[in-house]
Amino acid sequence: MSLRQAARLARRELRGGLNGFRVFLACLTLGVATIAAVGSVRQAIQIGLAQEGAALLGGDAQIELTYRFADDAERAWMDRTAAQVSEVVDFRSMAVTRNGPAPLRALTQVKAVDDAYPLIGTVVLNPDIPLSRALDGEGARPGAVMDPVLIERLGLAIGDRFALGTQDFILTAALIHEPDAAGEGFTLGPRTLVRTRDLSASGLLQPGTLFSTKYRLDLPANADLAEVSAQAAQVLDGSGMRWTDARNGAPGIAEFVARLGAFLVLVGLSGLAVGGIGVSAAVRAYLARKIETIATLRILGADRATIFQTYLIQIGVLSVLGIVAGAVLGGLAPILLAPVFESRLPVPAVFALYPQPLFEAALYGLLTALVFTLWPLARTEDVRAATLFRDALSAARALPRPAFLLATGLALAALIATAAVFSGSTRLTLWTAAGFLGALTVLALSAFAIRRVAHWSARRTRGRPTLRWALAAISDPREGAAPVVLSLGLGLSVLAAVGQIDGTLRNAISGNLPDVAPSYFFVDIQKDQMPGFLDRLENDPGVTRVESAPMLRGIITRINGRPAQEVAGDHWVLEGDRGVTYSERPPQNARITAGDWWAADYSGPPQISLAAEEAEEMGLKLGDALTVNILGRDITATITSLREVDFSTAGMGFVMSMNPSALAGAPHSFIATVYAEETAEAAILRDLADQFPNITAIRVRDAIDRVSGLLAGLASATSYGAGVSLLTGFLVLIGAAAAGEPSRRYEAAILKTIGADRRKILLSFALRSALLGLAAGSIALATGVLGGWAVATYVFDTRYTVIWPAALGIVAAGLSVTLLAGLAFALRPLSVSPARILRASD
Repeated sequence: MSLRQAARLARRELRGGLNGFRVFLACLTLGVATIAAVGSVRQAIQIGLAQEGAALLGGDAQIELTYRFADDAERAWMDRTAAQVSEVVDFRSMAVTRNGPAPLRALTQVKAVDDAYPLIGTVVLNPDIPLSRALDGEGARPGAVMDPVLIERLGLAIGDRFALGTQDFILTAALIHEPDAAGEGFTLGPRTLVRTRDLSASGLLQPGTLFSTKYRLDLPANADLAEVSAQAAQVLDGSGMRWTDARNGAPGIAEFVARLGAFLVLVGLSGLAVGGIGVSAAVRAYLARKIETIATLRILGADRATIFQTYLIQIGVLSVLGIVAGAVLGGLAPILLAPVFESRLPVPAVFALYPQPLFEAALYGLLTALVFTLWPLARTEDVRAATLFRDALSAARALPRPAFLLATGLALAALIATAAVFSGSTRLTLWTAAGFLGALTVLALSAFAIRRVAHWSARRTRGRPTLRWALAAISDPREGAAPVVLSLGLGLSVLAAVGQIDGTLRNAISGNLPDVAPSYFFVDIQKDQMPGFLDRLENDPGVTRVESAPMLRGIITRINGRPAQEVAGDHWVLEGDRGVTYSERPPQNARITAGDWWAADYSGPPQISLAAEEAEEMGLKLGDALTVNILGRDITATITSLREVDFSTAGMGFVMSMNPSALAGAPHSFIATVYAEETAEAAILRDLADQFPNITAIRVRDAIDRVSGLLAGLASATSYGAGVSLLTGFLVLIGAAAAGEPSRRYEAAILKTIGADRRKILLSFALRSALLGLAAGSIALATGVLGGWAVATYVFDTRYTVIWPAALGIVAAGLSVTLLAGLAFALRPLSVSPARILRASD
């Protein structure tokens, strides 16, 4: 027979409708829709960032310098190149108000601007007045605008005074909208906006203090950004400048969105894989009902290929139907929910129907359908013309022919390769695939073990018929223990792993804070202030430890004379500036792992001690030369020692430390970490802020809260993706329960015939579902805990602890969901007449 004949047979089979394929379609549609929606939102944000790059950046291009202003030559080049230049200074400080009985202090991220700011967009204030007028202030006192959160925190009202350093300002308006806020990245404090020239008497912008300057360029309309970027690199070579332009106005956000989107797509793929189990079960159940039809076709002369092609075409048509429905749903959902997304997203997004994410999701769905349907379809070959009995298909051989095994393997490899290409992270994709396959293997083995244990236990429950019936049903390979454990267990495993990782990260950040992390970081301490600063702290019985060190910031520009990123790629140490210190002797808590520290009186060529772990990751060794740009000056130093640096304690740790003479001519300030009892913190902040108004205090607990808030958002986004896996697993569970309803009708009829009442039969069905749910939840918990441990240990390199509330919730969810699904399809079998069921089974 030909493919054309197979198509005719498939068309006739499809006239029977979608009976038996509703779960099949629901699983495919839901999985594809999730991936399409995530991809569409990701692309909407990426296009929004591209279109609004100049607005996010605050200009067509930006040159950022570390802790210094542009010199005359650099500024002259900017003025020649751009139609207009705006200078922005960004730093942290303490805002202090004395309007009440006691001073109030709060950390703020200060943006000092010139009269040209903003080059693009408009600052929105309340009351609605121009920014220039708001910053003029009243009389001799300059004006400032603040984030409403900071205004409320300090108890200020419009017209009140507050201080930054030693300069008083008057609050003239609340800052409602900052056009370039999305491109600024993560900040530890709410925004305060002032003029740069009004800070001249504040003591906050002294040589060596920690600030950055950003020069926004409004370029001519015909300017070539790539060409201007090349000119800037040549003119400002060796200055340590960082160039950003409107082609990627918010690179940090763009990278974050791309990585989060890729991760959520992989989580969505896990949900699609859960749905694949439902797809496979649906195909298997459908073919089981078609045994007589297949045998009849074989009698009429249909060969194996024709039978296989007939049902492959049917499943293919239904798969395309589910994939198209999922792609349409996933593409339209972000557009319909655009107002909700736009109100919550901190970045611009252009919502539309994008072909690329829809194609990506459709390809995922097609490959998943192929992987999970080839195996059950291949078993149609085992139905012979003479095998017209009920269990023919279930009695077939366990494995199909090698050709089908090879085709399934190739489809799986294509699915993984597609995910690696589209996600942009081969490593993450392979780890996700390995985790999924490992979890699937564990769950499959667990399902087999559950059946064996149930079979063994059923023989030892004499006198308890309801429990024995339940265990006997679980031990029956036809009763759906495997679909329940695989589908629900996999969804719960993903959810359990997410919950464990989230809880572990929160514990790693905030757990045992007084014993692990300092109470305060103090920055911008001038050298002549250090004696008084230390005197205040060392005489306080509430202070347990004080650590201080010189603080500079530097950018690694070259390694062994070559551009740093050519040697070490995109390692985090090379992304922006890093802390640099100097000392005559190794820090007390440092352990030298290789090389030797310089002598206390060493004054030769610059030497550098590097963090050992980071050196290994970048492929650096003793004797390598690093060129570090500090305040616009290149310093080339030789790596003479490697040391352990523990960043997990939130204490003081530097990737780079140099010999003192190498940095003797660089202006700098000091930083300090203070470990103190919580009751002493308020007095420490008050006394030091009064004595040294220019220093900035960062309360570690407040920083922890900010980071925890970000983690909560990430965990929520990931939980939604894991929730899709669980919902898909629930659909598969419903499908398995629905498919087992005829078996339960027959079982109920038999039990009624031998004298069992409805209550005992219902209790047996409930026990069966509860035991399966408990087992699925427990196995998922073990798998999730193992996955959480692996991620915490090998990805985040932090100590792992089991989050028991989340863990017990997973077990409860597994029990509840399975019990509800089982009972929903157990009521109808109880009401049937035994005589009618048994007569029909003759």
